[in-house]
Amino acid sequence: MKRKNKSLILEDLDSVIARDPATGTRLQALLFSSGFHAIALYRLNHWLWGKNWKLTARFLSQVTRFLTGIEIHPGAKIGSGFFIDHGMGVVIGETSEIGNNVTMYHDVTLGGTMVFDKNGKVMNKRHPTIGNNVIIGSGAQVLGPIKIGNDVKIGSNAVVVKNVAAGVTVVGVPAHETVKKSSTDKKFCAYAVDKNQTDPVDEDIKKLQIRIKQLQEEINLLKSKK
Repeated sequence: MKRKNKSLILEDLDSVIARDPATGTRLQALLFSSGFHAIALYRLNHWLWGKNWKLTARFLSQVTRFLTGIEIHPGAKIGSGFFIDHGMGVVIGETSEIGNNVTMYHDVTLGGTMVFDKNGKVMNKRHPTIGNNVIIGSGAQVLGPIKIGNDVKIGSNAVVVKNVAAGVTVVGVPAHETVKKSSTDKKFCAYAVDKNQTDPVDEDIKKLQIRIKQLQEEINLLKSKK
């Protein structure tokens, strides 16, 4: 068991080096990455939560929040290679589930919503389930017991309230899908920003602006003929 936990911590540590160009060694990550500090302490708190030391786990998670500015409920389930860059303002709720190799930036919220069953009782699952290799840009809000597929990119400040299929990028408020990319494209995009992505809503707005300009020119032409 100890060996497995050690391996998990090392994967988290190495994820900082792999995805943060400002960090070159494990020592630098260990000393300077507040995201890693929060994750390492979460691993301890989650273990305590599983052993039913819930009050202790909650207390230590509040200490972690005070020290790092990152709030991770000890009941959340987080896979290996999790990386929080910068980290300040991150909130991860109790029933959140996060897959492997997920990257998250500052001010991200995995928030809960009140969901009721057919008998009017609040359901236990209130927070999102995040797949593997997901990138969540700064300021994004992912709310409710929704599912985010593998290899998804969530743009900065997006508000996601519906399921997102694997391999797509979502942006905006509420979040909507951009052009789907090839599932073979696995490159890492900091802040979930890819200059090659096109937003269909933005493209439609541009087309409308062009059409409005054309109509205005036609109107001006008709007026000039009177």
